[in-house]
Amino acid sequence: MSLATLDVTQHPNLPKSAPTLFTAKAKKSLSFEAIAKEIGRDEVACAALFYGQAKASPEDVQKLSKLLEIDHATLSEQLSGFPDRGRTVEMPPKEPLIYRLYEIVQNYGYAYKAVMNEKFGDGIMSAISFSTHVEKETDKDGNNWAVITLRGKWLPFSRF
Repeated sequence: MSLATLDVTQHPNLPKSAPTLFTAKAKKSLSFEAIAKEIGRDEVACAALFYGQAKASPEDVQKLSKLLEIDHATLSEQLSGFPDRGRTVEMPPKEPLIYRLYEIVQNYGYAYKAVMNEKFGDGIMSAISFSTHVEKETDKDGNNWAVITLRGKWLPFSRF
């Protein structure tokens, strides 16, 4: 199995915690799935912590520090602020996989909106009251498929 690593030259806007976390992850040869199980988070949420796109709780810091053998005070200081979400990716994205996700929204965004409006009424899907999960599915012919679930609370627009 290949593990996700970090090339800081490709990601100049990441927080200082990212190299600390990725270096420790590589030394331990741990996947995001394995780390997530140990800290009690979903693997996407765990990866978001590494990229500075999610807020680490004190429990997350404690568990990551212990699992990855990172000095608790250092990790606590590096993860103590609030995430600067969305700043790390230029738009449109150049990385092919991230671009394809962006392309899905470009191509199907209005279709998603229309279907969701018909099902829920006028509103939006929250990206704050939100969870996501990635699964690997293999069909009968041996082809691998990525299954991405996006689950957001529906927020109706208020009338004023």
